[in-house]
Amino acid sequence: MGRSYFRPTGRLFEEPSSLLKQELREPATYNSIIAAIASGASRLNEIATRTGEDSKKCAKYLKTMLDLRILKKEIPIGAKAERNSLYSVSDNMFRFWYRFVPENISNIQAGMGDIVMTRRVLPAIPDYMGRVFEDVCIQYMMRRNKSLSLPIMFDEIGRWWGNHPALKRQEEIDFIARTGDYAIFGECKWRTDPMGPGALDSLIAASWALPGYRDRHYMLFSKSGFTQSLIDEAGRLGNVELVTLDQLFDV
Repeated sequence: MGRSYFRPTGRLFEEPSSLLKQELREPATYNSIIAAIASGASRLNEIATRTGEDSKKCAKYLKTMLDLRILKKEIPIGAKAERNSLYSVSDNMFRFWYRFVPENISNIQAGMGDIVMTRRVLPAIPDYMGRVFEDVCIQYMMRRNKSLSLPIMFDEIGRWWGNHPALKRQEEIDFIARTGDYAIFGECKWRTDPMGPGALDSLIAASWALPGYRDRHYMLFSKSGFTQSLIDEAGRLGNVELVTLDQLFDV
């Protein structure tokens, strides 16, 4: 990976930027927008602020990249209005390149790619992998749904974010798989430590921002496994499933 992205002669060092130049006018502006999104700006106002572009102008650039499928736009599952939309980079290669290469390009061109990898890229990988891991977990859920091995056969699955009326705070749920008034709420963690019972408590609390589900199940996914206390709690509740990294690829 290092040789491809972090060396001036690497095959992927200029690939995304070159593709953008072929497809679009004003590639510098598009580059800055994608880099802002890859670095965590996901709402229109955040992207406009990060890039210094006017919001209306920025919205036009975003639409162009949505049409080209460079970006994707999500709304919370079950929402009808798009005002709470989030933008993300569609392709994982583009997402990785725009997250790490542009901000380090001068050092890479100076032959410091290995140092960039060690000092700046590898320490940021756990945070970067969080969204990638969520996507992998959603794909796993779709395979399980097809094999009818879940508590419900869901009709749709997606992320949810919004206000929790009772707790009076914003909440995020990595995915909700639902059909009618039945739902599975999911939490996905790419961390070096085993997941503990606090993650389940937080997920259950967040799920009650959406009180309309009669039958609730919870699934937790962890790169580093689970503490014994969480395993015991999941067994006691009976409507909780814990999925390890190895199990993700068994289906």
